[in-house]
Amino acid sequence: MQKAGFAELIDRIVAGDARYDREGYVFVKNALDFTAKQKKRKEEVSLHVTGQELLEGVRQYALKEFGPMVMTVFAYWGIRNCEDIGEIVFRLIRAGAFRKTDKDSIEHFKNGFSFRAAFVEPFLPGGGVAGGLEKPAEKGR
Repeated sequence: MQKAGFAELIDRIVAGDARYDREGYVFVKNALDFTAKQKKRKEEVSLHVTGQELLEGVRQYALKEFGPMVMTVFAYWGIRNCEDIGEIVFRLIRAGAFRKTDKDSIEHFKNGFSFRAAFVEPFLPGGGVAGGLEKPAEKGR
């Protein structure tokens, strides 16, 4: 039996639950690739990407790809917070597109960062973030 391609896996996932647009799944895969390449460039020993590392990669990649339009694009795809990223990741794991370790958990995506702080505030007047690529302030500050 031939392994299903990534596009076919996404089609099956979306057919079962259309909560997230198929492009959201493609974006998460691309963000994972982006994050893994960054780890490789830093010559990190483990190329496994944790949930927290992926969220940071999602943040950086989204700003790079969409700039101030991130929230609009994500809303169109049904992605409203870090938990939605986790849902997409674990749907891809269940479909066989991604692998996980015993230490990986969907809980790692809860309360990752504020989408407003990451994707809106950098572009507000006086936001002070050159190009929108600096790390947003931590929650609670």
